Amino acid sequence: MAGFGFTPPENGDGNSPDFAAIFAALQSQMQSQFGQFSSENLLNNFQQSGQALPAEVVRSVSKKFISCVDSNPIGTTDIAQAREAMEIADLWLNEATVFPTHANEKNVYSRAEWADATLAGWQLTVEPLAEGLAHAMTQIIEKQELPPEAMAVGPAAMGAVAGMLRTFIGTLIATQLGQCIGGLALNVTGAHDVGLPLLTPARPALLPQNITKWSEDLGVPDSEIRIFHALREGAVARLFDNNPWLVDYMRSAIADYGKGIRIDIEKIQTQAQDAIESGAIDPSNPETFSIALNEGLFTPDESPVQRNALAKLETALALIDGWADDVTISAAAGRLPSLESLRETTRRRRATSSPAQQLFSSLFGLEVSPRMSREASAFWQQLRELRDVATRDQIWSGILPTHDELTDVAAYLRSVEVPDDLSGLNP
Repeated sequence: MAGFGFTPPENGDGNSPDFAAIFAALQSQMQSQFGQFSSENLLNNFQQSGQALPAEVVRSVSKKFISCVDSNPIGTTDIAQAREAMEIADLWLNEATVFPTHANEKNVYSRAEWADATLAGWQLTVEPLAEGLAHAMTQIIEKQELPPEAMAVGPAAMGAVAGMLRTFIGTLIATQLGQCIGGLALNVTGAHDVGLPLLTPARPALLPQNITKWSEDLGVPDSEIRIFHALREGAVARLFDNNPWLVDYMRSAIADYGKGIRIDIEKIQTQAQDAIESGAIDPSNPETFSIALNEGLFTPDESPVQRNALAKLETALALIDGWADDVTISAAAGRLPSLESLRETTRRRRATSSPAQQLFSSLFGLEVSPRMSREASAFWQQLRELRDVATRDQIWSGILPTHDELTDVAAYLRSVEVPDDLSGLNP
């Protein structure tokens, strides 16, 4: 995979890259690379790395993607301004949440540095998905009735085939993840902009180049925009740092989804036959097969366990985003004159190009609803106004609300509160 080498195609204006063409070029180069690998090399590479999701492939693809567009080095002024914004945000956040900060680091990243810094977090988060898919594929091999000539080669050779298949699947998912990371690196404004725990320990970090891009044509002072993003970034960093169970909760949801992957070969064969007969796939035109794959024709049915895992993940992401929004309101009210304008810009852009939306749509087909994020934000705000900041933040150490409970704060509070008089309860 390190052999990728291509010039990014440009749009008609000669400036911004044509990302559809970039993906096509990456796919073409991947096919060329796989064609050059022997089975022995693939197996050796997997055995040497021992990873279901090869980190070097993720890094290589993401870096290639980032290098396709302008990625400026960070100047000393950028660093000073970003750190000043994070210092101010820290002071304001001390009044807006009970969660303290334990991080002395206030990192300022370029796009490429953000990809490097978060790589280990991506690895921990997404590797269960690669393991689940690889396990599902190897199960298919194990269940097949093999002809005598295949059986004659012995279990060792069949194990080698399974190992090569795991390598192939791991590399494909690593490539897809690398593309996701590369695409996200062009837009995220902080290390926690996707709502995932990507840094250990959690600590705030800003990307000045993307904040500048985000602020284009807003007519808001740059200093306000930097502090606004520093507040959101610092809030989520504190949340993860003070609630390690939440990190495990989100990763376990992804692991549950990966474990539930099952592949029904007979169903896929039937779908393919139906698609050919209907003309949706033309065997003489490989492009029609790609279109069918992209449209989800052969996507495995999700099990109840997987649907539950995705529901947990979507609700958690919405709660994190909504909580960060309410903390930012509490911290910046009366201090940032353009606060409402900045919040509205954030909502509008997340509804159309949310970093989390891009990521989970690509990896799981999960659509993180902007409406649920708005409901979560209103939930946390009402909770704070009904009670106080401490009560709002204490929810993270108990039972999180479900999607249905977001619209009725009072009912949720009644469901989790222990009554003062327990005498009426049945033994």
